[in-house]
Amino acid sequence: MKLPNGYGSVYKLPGNRRKPWAVRVTVSRKEQKDGTTKWKYKYLGYYESQADALVALAHFNENPYDLDANKVTFAEVFEKWSAEHYPKVSQSNVHGYNASFKLCDSIKDMKFNEIRKSHLQGVIDSSGKNYPTLRKAKVLFNMLFKFAMENDICSKDYSQYVDIVQYKEQNPNSIDRVPFTEQEVETIWKWSDKNEYISIILMMIYSGVRIGELRELKKENVHLEDKYFYIAKSKTPAGVRNVPIANKVFPFFEYWMKKESKCDFLITTREGRYFYDRNYRDSYWSPLMKEMGLNGEHKPHDTRHTCVSMLTKQGVDERTIKKIVGHAGKGVTEQVYTHIEMEQLLEAINLI
Repeated sequence: MKLPNGYGSVYKLPGNRRKPWAVRVTVSRKEQKDGTTKWKYKYLGYYESQADALVALAHFNENPYDLDANKVTFAEVFEKWSAEHYPKVSQSNVHGYNASFKLCDSIKDMKFNEIRKSHLQGVIDSSGKNYPTLRKAKVLFNMLFKFAMENDICSKDYSQYVDIVQYKEQNPNSIDRVPFTEQEVETIWKWSDKNEYISIILMMIYSGVRIGELRELKKENVHLEDKYFYIAKSKTPAGVRNVPIANKVFPFFEYWMKKESKCDFLITTREGRYFYDRNYRDSYWSPLMKEMGLNGEHKPHDTRHTCVSMLTKQGVDERTIKKIVGHAGKGVTEQVYTHIEMEQLLEAINLI
């Protein structure tokens, strides 16, 4: 029996035991420095039959956080929320939530039900971070307060009053995105037959996908016969979309689809494993940029801006560009396009 993500698990222990059925729930999930994930589990008990174990797990999920609201801290709420929520989201989202939690050092040991708007605002005002980072922090506040209210830990959502708009025009850590020049794109093509990982750079340039979207792309969502792939996870609702595969990079998608790997994801490391963001940037992207003699300041996100720039130069209309790269716009959210629409997107992407 397959149970929902974050629900817990029931399994039979080996050997001749009086109570062989164990019930286990996830307590926390922590990413290690080597890129692996360490899970911490809690055993609820052992039972004579699978049915008894399932009943016990169901009772636990009816009220999994039987906590003393007068004692539970901000950090403890974060730990219990993340144990439930992290299995449902991408690794890049996990990174984002963990980074936001690190900003909360001043309140992490406070009793959650004593935290007010002034405490949350203090985290924002003293962080010195840019607006996109503060927006992620507020999202975390929103989700933790929602979780806490659902579990009777607090009765009012103070996160809704936190002000980050005042920082919208202040972006001390902003990065100027620099599209690749035509000459640089030509250089990348010249190197494309020397290293299979250069193909990934071109796949991003000719599709406009974020590196996180490509890292999370599974082979089951690549449809070579219809020349498109489906982005199931993205930073924004508009990012969930079908993306046309340009003729120029179609052979690269074929190559990665046919490459033998036990991993479900389209692109993998040299060892055939899932690509973590930092691993890709440090061990693949940066060395390749240096090897090709390209601008050392180029970031993976520059490929996305390169795609937009190339499409604009070819006269592709703005709405079509937004559909391809997953930018938010009126009527452009969570698009799963019809066959005719996909043909139009293919026609546009093949102009570059």
